[in-house]
Amino acid sequence: MTDAPLTAADFAKKANVSRETLARLQRYADLLVKWQKSINLVGGDTLNDLWRRHFWDSVQLASLVPADTRVITDFGSGAGFPGLVLAILLDTEINLVESSGKKIAFLREAARVSGARVHLHQGRIEKLSLPKSDLITARALAPLNQLLDFAVPNLKPQGFCLFLKGARAEEELTDAVKTRSMTVERTQSVTDPNGVILSIREISRDG
Repeated sequence: MTDAPLTAADFAKKANVSRETLARLQRYADLLVKWQKSINLVGGDTLNDLWRRHFWDSVQLASLVPADTRVITDFGSGAGFPGLVLAILLDTEINLVESSGKKIAFLREAARVSGARVHLHQGRIEKLSLPKSDLITARALAPLNQLLDFAVPNLKPQGFCLFLKGARAEEELTDAVKTRSMTVERTQSVTDPNGVILSIREISRDG
Protein backbone atom coordinates (compact mmCIF):
# COMPACT_ATOMS: atom_id res chain seq x y z
CA MET A 1 0.00 0.00 0.00
CA THR A 2 1.45 3.35 -1.04
CA ASP A 3 1.37 6.42 1.18
CA ALA A 4 -1.14 9.12 0.40
CA PRO A 5 0.35 12.17 -1.34
CA LEU A 6 1.96 14.63 1.05
CA THR A 7 0.18 17.98 1.34
CA ALA A 8 2.03 21.26 1.74
CA ALA A 9 0.87 21.41 5.36
CA ASP A 10 2.08 17.85 6.02
CA PHE A 11 5.41 18.70 4.40
CA ALA A 12 5.81 21.79 6.60
CA LYS A 13 5.35 19.68 9.75
CA LYS A 14 7.68 16.90 8.65
CA ALA A 15 10.37 19.26 7.38
CA ASN A 16 9.89 21.71 10.26
CA VAL A 17 9.87 24.79 8.03
CA SER A 18 8.45 28.18 8.97
CA ARG A 19 5.33 29.66 7.40
CA GLU A 20 7.48 32.15 5.54
CA THR A 21 9.70 29.41 4.10
CA LEU A 22 6.66 27.33 3.17
CA ALA A 23 5.18 30.32 1.36
CA ARG A 24 8.38 30.71 -0.68
CA LEU A 25 8.41 27.01 -1.50
CA GLN A 26 4.71 27.14 -2.41
CA ARG A 27 5.35 29.87 -4.97
CA TYR A 28 8.10 27.70 -6.42
CA ALA A 29 5.83 24.63 -6.49
CA ASP A 30 3.00 26.56 -8.18
CA LEU A 31 5.39 27.80 -10.86
CA LEU A 32 6.72 24.28 -11.44
CA VAL A 33 3.21 22.91 -12.00
CA LYS A 34 2.49 25.75 -14.43
CA TRP A 35 5.71 25.32 -16.44
CA GLN A 36 5.43 21.52 -16.43
CA LYS A 37 2.62 21.87 -18.97
CA SER A 38 5.10 23.03 -21.60
CA ILE A 39 8.51 21.81 -20.30
CA ASN A 40 9.25 18.37 -18.89
CA LEU A 41 10.75 19.45 -15.55
CA VAL A 42 9.91 16.40 -13.44
CA GLY A 43 8.43 12.97 -14.09
CA GLY A 44 4.72 13.39 -14.78
CA ASP A 45 3.84 10.59 -12.38
CA THR A 46 5.49 12.49 -9.49
CA LEU A 47 3.41 15.66 -9.79
CA ASN A 48 0.62 14.36 -7.57
CA ASP A 49 3.13 13.83 -4.74
CA LEU A 50 5.37 16.82 -5.42
CA TRP A 51 5.93 17.72 -1.76
CA ARG A 52 7.24 14.25 -0.85
CA ARG A 53 9.00 13.20 -4.06
CA HIS A 54 10.84 16.46 -4.67
CA PHE A 55 10.64 19.01 -1.84
CA TRP A 56 10.99 16.77 1.22
CA ASP A 57 13.50 14.63 -0.66
CA SER A 58 15.63 17.76 -1.14
CA VAL A 59 15.09 19.23 2.32
CA GLN A 60 16.54 16.14 4.03
CA LEU A 61 20.01 17.22 2.88
CA ALA A 62 19.86 20.43 4.91
CA SER A 63 20.63 18.75 8.24
CA LEU A 64 23.81 17.30 6.73
CA VAL A 65 25.19 20.69 5.67
CA PRO A 66 27.65 22.13 8.25
CA ALA A 67 26.82 25.63 9.48
CA ASP A 68 30.13 27.02 8.22
CA THR A 69 29.55 25.88 4.63
CA ARG A 70 30.04 28.87 2.34
CA VAL A 71 30.18 27.72 -1.29
CA ILE A 72 27.64 25.12 -2.47
CA THR A 73 27.27 23.89 -6.03
CA ASP A 74 24.41 21.73 -7.29
CA PHE A 75 25.16 19.65 -10.40
CA GLY A 76 22.40 18.97 -12.91
CA SER A 77 19.89 21.19 -11.12
CA GLY A 78 17.05 20.51 -13.57
CA ALA A 79 13.89 21.75 -11.86
CA GLY A 80 15.91 22.89 -8.83
CA PHE A 81 16.12 19.75 -6.71
CA PRO A 82 17.91 19.80 -4.38
CA GLY A 83 19.83 23.04 -5.11
CA LEU A 84 17.08 25.63 -5.28
CA VAL A 85 15.27 24.13 -2.29
CA LEU A 86 18.48 24.32 -0.24
CA ALA A 87 19.02 27.92 -1.32
CA ILE A 88 15.62 28.77 0.12
CA LEU A 89 15.96 26.67 3.25
CA LEU A 90 19.53 27.61 4.14
CA ASP A 91 19.15 31.20 2.94
CA THR A 92 22.51 31.06 1.24
CA GLU A 93 23.59 31.57 -2.37
CA ILE A 94 23.98 28.32 -4.26
CA ASN A 95 25.49 27.68 -7.67
CA LEU A 96 23.03 25.85 -9.90
CA VAL A 97 24.55 24.04 -12.90
CA GLU A 98 22.27 23.00 -15.76
CA SER A 99 22.88 22.43 -19.47
CA SER A 100 19.30 22.99 -20.69
CA GLY A 101 18.45 26.57 -21.62
CA LYS A 102 14.75 25.97 -20.95
CA LYS A 103 15.47 24.65 -17.47
CA ILE A 104 17.82 27.57 -16.79
CA ALA A 105 14.95 29.91 -17.72
CA PHE A 106 12.70 28.07 -15.27
CA LEU A 107 15.31 28.21 -12.50
CA ARG A 108 15.76 31.95 -13.04
CA GLU A 109 12.02 32.55 -12.69
CA ALA A 110 11.67 30.14 -9.76
CA ALA A 111 14.49 31.93 -7.94
CA ARG A 112 12.77 35.25 -8.59
CA VAL A 113 9.34 34.23 -7.27
CA SER A 114 10.79 32.45 -4.24
CA GLY A 115 13.43 35.05 -3.39
CA ALA A 116 16.20 32.44 -3.55
CA ARG A 117 19.80 33.57 -3.97
CA VAL A 118 21.34 31.50 -6.73
CA HIS A 119 24.03 31.85 -9.35
CA LEU A 120 23.12 30.09 -12.59
CA HIS A 121 25.70 28.29 -14.74
CA GLN A 122 24.50 27.00 -18.10
CA GLY A 123 26.54 24.32 -19.84
CA ARG A 124 28.08 20.92 -19.43
CA ILE A 125 29.78 20.52 -16.06
CA GLU A 126 33.12 19.44 -17.50
CA LYS A 127 33.22 22.49 -19.80
CA LEU A 128 32.43 25.15 -17.19
CA SER A 129 34.74 27.15 -14.95
CA LEU A 130 33.02 26.76 -11.59
CA PRO A 131 33.93 28.09 -8.15
CA LYS A 132 35.77 25.74 -5.83
CA SER A 133 33.09 24.47 -3.49
CA ASP A 134 32.81 23.40 0.14
CA LEU A 135 29.91 21.16 -0.87
CA ILE A 136 28.67 19.65 -4.13
CA THR A 137 25.21 18.11 -4.39
CA ALA A 138 23.49 16.08 -7.08
CA ARG A 139 20.29 14.09 -7.49
CA ALA A 140 19.37 11.63 -10.24
CA LEU A 141 22.10 12.94 -12.52
CA ALA A 142 24.68 10.26 -13.33
CA PRO A 143 26.39 7.12 -12.00
CA LEU A 144 28.66 7.70 -9.00
CA ASN A 145 31.90 7.28 -10.97
CA GLN A 146 30.89 10.08 -13.31
CA LEU A 147 29.70 12.30 -10.46
CA LEU A 148 33.06 11.93 -8.75
CA ASP A 149 34.88 12.80 -11.98
CA PHE A 150 32.77 15.95 -12.16
CA ALA A 151 33.15 16.80 -8.48
CA VAL A 152 36.85 16.41 -7.72
CA PRO A 153 38.13 19.32 -9.89
CA ASN A 154 35.51 21.60 -8.37
CA LEU A 155 35.94 20.78 -4.67
CA LYS A 156 38.02 22.66 -2.12
CA PRO A 157 40.65 20.47 -0.40
CA GLN A 158 38.34 19.85 2.58
CA GLY A 159 35.17 19.88 0.51
CA PHE A 160 32.69 17.01 0.31
CA CYS A 161 29.74 15.71 -1.69
CA LEU A 162 26.15 14.86 -0.84
CA PHE A 163 24.60 12.64 -3.48
CA LEU A 164 21.03 11.36 -3.36
CA LYS A 165 21.08 7.80 -4.66
CA GLY A 166 18.60 4.98 -5.19
CA ALA A 167 18.64 1.20 -5.03
CA ARG A 168 21.88 0.87 -7.02
CA ALA A 169 23.92 2.97 -4.58
CA GLU A 170 25.98 0.07 -3.20
CA GLU A 171 26.64 -1.31 -6.67
CA GLU A 172 27.87 2.11 -7.79
CA LEU A 173 30.04 2.45 -4.68
CA THR A 174 31.61 -0.96 -5.28
CA ASP A 175 32.49 0.16 -8.79
CA ALA A 176 33.83 3.55 -7.67
CA VAL A 177 36.21 2.19 -5.02
CA LYS A 178 37.96 0.02 -7.62
CA THR A 179 39.87 3.09 -8.76
CA ARG A 180 39.50 5.55 -5.86
CA SER A 181 40.02 5.97 -2.15
CA MET A 182 37.35 7.93 -0.30
CA THR A 183 35.54 8.29 3.00
CA VAL A 184 31.85 7.47 2.72
CA GLU A 185 28.97 7.92 5.16
CA ARG A 186 25.49 6.66 4.40
CA THR A 187 22.23 8.22 5.59
CA GLN A 188 18.93 6.46 4.95
CA SER A 189 16.53 8.50 2.81
CA VAL A 190 13.40 9.65 4.62
CA THR A 191 11.34 9.58 1.41
CA ASP A 192 12.44 6.35 -0.24
CA PRO A 193 13.05 3.03 1.57
CA ASN A 194 15.51 2.10 -1.19
CA GLY A 195 17.18 5.50 -1.19
CA VAL A 196 20.34 6.69 0.51
CA ILE A 197 22.31 9.90 0.86
CA LEU A 198 26.02 9.38 0.27
CA SER A 199 28.34 11.81 2.04
CA ILE A 200 31.73 11.48 0.35
CA ARG A 201 35.00 13.21 1.17
CA GLU A 202 38.77 12.70 0.95
CA ILE A 203 38.48 11.48 -2.63
CA SER A 204 41.65 10.45 -4.44
CA ARG A 205 42.55 8.30 -7.42
CA ASP A 206 44.47 5.12 -6.64
CA GLY A 207 47.78 4.70 -8.37
